[in-house]
Amino acid sequence: MSDLTVSFEIFPPRSPTAWDNLHKAVRRLEAYRPAFVSVTYGAGGTTRAPTLEAVSWLAGETRLPAAGHLTCVGAAREETDAVVRAYRQAGAQQVVALRGDPPEGAGAPYRPHPEGYQSTAELVAAIRAIHPFEVSVSAYPEKHPQSRDMDADLDVLAEKVEAGACRAITQFFFDNEDFFRYRDLVAARGIDVNLVPGILPIGSFQQLTRFAEKCGARIPESLHRCFAGLEDEPETHRLVAAAVAAEQIDDLASNGVREFHFYTLNRAELTIACCRILGLTPKPKADRAPEKSDASGADDCEERAGAAA
Repeated sequence: MSDLTVSFEIFPPRSPTAWDNLHKAVRRLEAYRPAFVSVTYGAGGTTRAPTLEAVSWLAGETRLPAAGHLTCVGAAREETDAVVRAYRQAGAQQVVALRGDPPEGAGAPYRPHPEGYQSTAELVAAIRAIHPFEVSVSAYPEKHPQSRDMDADLDVLAEKVEAGACRAITQFFFDNEDFFRYRDLVAARGIDVNLVPGILPIGSFQQLTRFAEKCGARIPESLHRCFAGLEDEPETHRLVAAAVAAEQIDDLASNGVREFHFYTLNRAELTIACCRILGLTPKPKADRAPEKSDASGADDCEERAGAAA
């Protein structure tokens, strides 16, 4: 499976200890030659400064192509354009353009800034006008929870691609049939985009259920049975999580998927296991960027995996 490509998503932590842990995780993930590493952007731009800091670190102190996330929510066009230029100056090679969730949360109605970009398609076009970044957008195998129906959802995707997006990364999912069905619909509509499954390794099933409630993703009953009672059995939980991820990505690869995007939640172990299952081997340490010493400690931040249209 040497033709497979992976990419990773991280989020900017909120404490020095969490930053140290992120540096350590990224140094481990770097060995698997990701096509890019993207950095999330909080609701309404709430993590603008730390997101830019993480993008700058990736671009300046690792050998990883960096991608900054950017949303339409809570900012005028001039502010958003300034972030695009800051990403370029920091050395980012790509941007992940998203509508974004309101500060009130993923379930709140979308209200664009009166002086901001009104849609992701507008944002994509603006990014491409400022600099020819490679732009990724979001996609929803189960339909975005605020879309009227799947046809309307595909209309939105088509508009984003027409505006200049070249890659669509899906919200996480656990029933591969949802992805295959969606892939067929995208192809039938003639939408020419690189459709990439977003994979969320299950570090905590309880955390996963919170994520799923916020973004409308469905968790099959079989997963509830697999993880029932395992929150107090971390070793067994990790084994089951690895087995679930292995089954999902092996089936995707067997059905023609050649690019995977992993929502790492700033942890390396399960994502590395997935890379190994895909047949990817780490490059020698001599080929990696020099490491700086990192302190250890528990991460103090929880972020939602996935994207808003």
